[in-house]
Amino acid sequence: MSDLDSEIRSLAAARHLPDSHLEKWLRLDEPGRSTMLELARTLKLRTAQIVTALDLLDEISVREGTPIATVLDRPSIRRLATGAGSAPARAVTFLEELRAMRFPRLRETIDRLETAIAALRLPQGIKVLLPRELSSDELTIRLTVSDADGLERLLNMLMEKRGELARILAMLGGSDEV
Repeated sequence: MSDLDSEIRSLAAARHLPDSHLEKWLRLDEPGRSTMLELARTLKLRTAQIVTALDLLDEISVREGTPIATVLDRPSIRRLATGAGSAPARAVTFLEELRAMRFPRLRETIDRLETAIAALRLPQGIKVLLPRELSSDELTIRLTVSDADGLERLLNMLMEKRGELARILAMLGGSDEV
């Protein structure tokens, strides 16, 4: 057993990584195993994040016919490994980037919806939230207020924007061209 494989097994044991995913990791070619280990350490990936990353990387590699090391060597991924910010935040962004690579049309749709939401120019205190990975057609609108006047102001703004919000909801539900 190589030192690299020992290091992977050690990290997998510490994270209680399922055997199936440890084996998936160990089946990668050496550059893929090594780069994944580096990212797991640098980004302090949790167990579920390692599982998700390995699954997404496998799917990307098969779909694109590209070695996993090549996927992990893309500039957007390398920036995450060396970039500023907390490791947990960069780990979340790493998985989002992998999902965008795996599901490019989903990422484009999310980007269009986020652009439409930003165009509303809603005041502080109103937050429009998309469902995670567009897993439903429900839009969440969160209000944060501290007094009755603030509530009245935000509700009036929502009423003014209800047509535009309805369009975003239609885009989300697929009944409008996205």
